[in-house]
Amino acid sequence: MTTEQARLTLRLLAAADCELIAAAFARQGWNKPADQYARYLQEQESGRREVWVAEWEGAFAGYVTVVWESDYAPFREAAIPEIVDLNVLKRYQRQGIGRALIQRAEDRIGNQSALSGIGVGLSADYGPAQRLYASLGYQPDGRGIIQHGKPAAYGATVTVDDDLVLYMTRQVQA
Repeated sequence: MTTEQARLTLRLLAAADCELIAAAFARQGWNKPADQYARYLQEQESGRREVWVAEWEGAFAGYVTVVWESDYAPFREAAIPEIVDLNVLKRYQRQGIGRALIQRAEDRIGNQSALSGIGVGLSADYGPAQRLYASLGYQPDGRGIIQHGKPAAYGATVTVDDDLVLYMTRQVQA
């Protein structure tokens, strides 16, 4: 185990994490309310979602979730689990934490599916995620950009926001 790996711990979300995570993101100006994580915890307990929390030297650093039944219809219809809501605090970015979280998610997905799905926003705010997913081998699913769950038609005017997404897949190992 390398020194970097010894500094990083990945574990499932616990009830005590909800307020802590919300506060950590609020400190860097991101609005991620505690009730979001309480809902994630309920979904984890019901088996609809898994939430993996990353700690760097014991401090919260980020998280990722796996949704077993995607809201994105092509993934849902093909039974492709989706990696959703990868977030790493700014001060912990570019240290391999996002990559480690994705790997953990893919390890879990590989037990149920040969494919992992993921969506990424198209604005510059998502640039780090876009680069990470490409470096991991994620390929667009070929359906073009999606907004509010529907393909953006040729010539359409779209609003660039968190709902303008490119979905991708990657083969994962069991």
